[in-house]
Amino acid sequence: MIKEFKVNFTEKEISLIYQKVKDYPWNSVKDLDGWEHGTNKKYLKDLCDYWITKFDWSKHESEMNKFKNYTTNIDGIKIHFIKKKGSSENSEPLLLMHGWPGSIIEFLNIIEKLAHPEKFGGNENDSFDVIVPSLPGFGFSGGPSKPMGPRKKG
Repeated sequence: MIKEFKVNFTEKEISLIYQKVKDYPWNSVKDLDGWEHGTNKKYLKDLCDYWITKFDWSKHESEMNKFKNYTTNIDGIKIHFIKKKGSSENSEPLLLMHGWPGSIIEFLNIIEKLAHPEKFGGNENDSFDVIVPSLPGFGFSGGPSKPMGPRKKG
């Protein structure tokens, strides 16, 4: 069964995220200059500071909610996806899938262009029915109960 879904973080959820980010035990992370052993500590601290001081949750919620969001269950896993119907009755389905580490956010600025090319100087007959799922364990999709290889994910 497919259900409509709306991206909506409560103030409590946002506060919990802020608190977890603020309380991260930075002393447990080694001071390595490069990226050989993972994310550079200074870069990661700067990113966390951005999340706490500058990230606009409501703006990003609005950008996600410009499109119809849905969830469905596939093989016991809740899958979140965006679907945008194309302009033409003959629109072909187009599945846009992100990689690791990625998310459907990467596609938000092209969904409308692919579904309604005539609004951007193109031809309505070139439109697609755009489907953009979050892979299992990413975004608002549930995670698998056991490890899952790429053939099973995509």
